[in-house]
Amino acid sequence: MSRAAHRDLSDEERVLWNVVARTATPLKGRGIVDPPPAETVTMAEILAEKAADPARPAPAAATPRRNATAQHPLDRQTHDKLASGRLPIEGRVDLHGMTQEQAYGLLLSFLGRAHANGVRYVLVITGKGASSGGDGVLRRAVPAWLATAPFRGMVGGHDPAARGHGGGGALYVRLRKKAAR
Repeated sequence: MSRAAHRDLSDEERVLWNVVARTATPLKGRGIVDPPPAETVTMAEILAEKAADPARPAPAAATPRRNATAQHPLDRQTHDKLASGRLPIEGRVDLHGMTQEQAYGLLLSFLGRAHANGVRYVLVITGKGASSGGDGVLRRAVPAWLATAPFRGMVGGHDPAARGHGGGGALYVRLRKKAAR
């Protein structure tokens, strides 16, 4: 049998691998092997590129129309069903201890897979960020990310989770239904 051809990891795979690799301990007599650094795109570069995009037309001043990709908070009934367990949370992702770039890549790949599999409700755990004395970088950043273009087509809405699911350190995310083909 021949070995499979070598291929480079995608950015999503690299983020997932780094998360798993941090939890592993090396075998006796072997040191930690660092993978070669890959070219990664930072959030600052993405935002700078979007701001400098001259091809984007200016929004029309007086054209009120319903945005098909607008996000809405979860209604009270749905929130209560999720909190009590009467509506299943079909997926969870924990972003604790990650940098913004790692968390962004993991969240994008997780939500993309969940949306493709027809999942409706997921729990995104950001943590409260209390150890730093503030309200947490990811806790503030994730809701803002969910409103950006890469997430807008997948995410229908989000709300802070109930106390039993992490309270202010977690979000219930409602994913849109897959478009019929």
